[in-house]
This record gives sequence, structure tokens and C-alpha cells, in this order.
Amino acid sequence: MADPELLAMLLADARLPVAGHTQSGTLEGAVMGGLSAADVPSYLRARLVGVTRVEAGTAVAARRAVLDAEPLAAVETAWAARTVTPAVRVASRTQARALLRLASRLWPDAVLPLAPLPAPSRSVVLGALAGGLGLGAESLARVVAYDDVQTVCAASLKLLPLDPAVVTGWVVDALPGVEEVVAATAGIKDPSEVPAVAAPQIEAWAHAHARTTRRLFRA
Repeated sequence: MADPELLAMLLADARLPVAGHTQSGTLEGAVMGGLSAADVPSYLRARLVGVTRVEAGTAVAARRAVLDAEPLAAVETAWAARTVTPAVRVASRTQARALLRLASRLWPDAVLPLAPLPAPSRSVVLGALAGGLGLGAESLARVVAYDDVQTVCAASLKLLPLDPAVVTGWVVDALPGVEEVVAATAGIKDPSEVPAVAAPQIEAWAHAHARTTRRLFRA
């Protein structure tokens, strides 16, 4: 088995063939709704204190369930209850299918706990993988939060006229927020402890984006 930290780097790599390139973290919907380039850093912060904490907390709870040989259904239910917009749930489960397809080839034993779930979310799949591959809770939460920042920033280069160096600066500026997510979620032991935080405007943008026929990203 490879070093867990190297596996964490692999899972955070945007080049991993798991449909991450089809996602904008709802940034495309936000831009359609009037968000400007100057607003993107604030948008990143809003995600880190909202939807990203739900995703990271869910992944950590799923990891704990696997380590404790508990079923993952309760974790999936907790995630769905905190992910109000159907468009966001669909996007997560679409990414999960791609990740699960890849993981089934690379780490077939690690995905066995997911078998009872007909359509798991991406965060539950990541958490199950972390449990099977030996990733720690902090590393897992960091992967989820960092990936969210990178998704939004990579999408911004396609959606807005920006200097890549400026966008890289946004990633660096967001890193303390990533660590705040880690601190808030790495200690989660039970699905009931997953943060329940809402981002109504992001959800509204995601819903509107899902209904348009002219877009670069799926979500």
C-alpha cells in the first residue's frame, strides 16, 4: 500500500479522471447570476464556511463508519438532508460514479462498504476510500476543502478574463480557510455531527444553472 499522504495528493489532483473538469463549484451559475471576478475570493470564503464543511464533515463521518464497520446509509442520509438543492445532489452523485468506477479498478477492496448504496455522494465515496486506504481524518478533510478551492479557481480561468497568477494567489489566500474546515470537521465521529449549514444563494445559483442549456460546466 502506498503512503497515505501520497494517496491524498493523488485524490486532490485535478488530473484524476473523475469528472472534476466538468464542475465549477457552482461558479458558472454564480457568474450567470452576476458574480464578478472581484467577488470570487468572497465566494470561495462563503463555500468554505458552508457547503464545503458539509462535504468534508460527511467524508470524515463516512471514514469513521468504515473503520467502525458501520453501514454508510446513515452518513449518506445526513449528507442529503444537508444538501437541499437537487442539482447539487445530482452533481455530487455524478462525480461519485466516476470516482467509484476508478476506485473499483485501483482499490477494489476499499469500495466494498459502498456496495449497499445505490447512488452514493462523492463525499461518502471519498470517506469510504479514506477508511480503506489508511488516510487520516485531517488529511481527508484537507483533500475535500482544497479540492473545492481548486475547482472554483480552475473554473474561473475559463469563465472570467483573469491572470493565472492572480487566481493562484486566490488559492494561497484561501488556504487558512481550508485549515479552518479541517479543524471544524476532522473530529467528527457520527453522522449527526456533520455541520448543517446553508448557503441559499449558492443553492439558487446551482438550481438556475442546472436548468440552462448553454453552459461550459455540468455544475
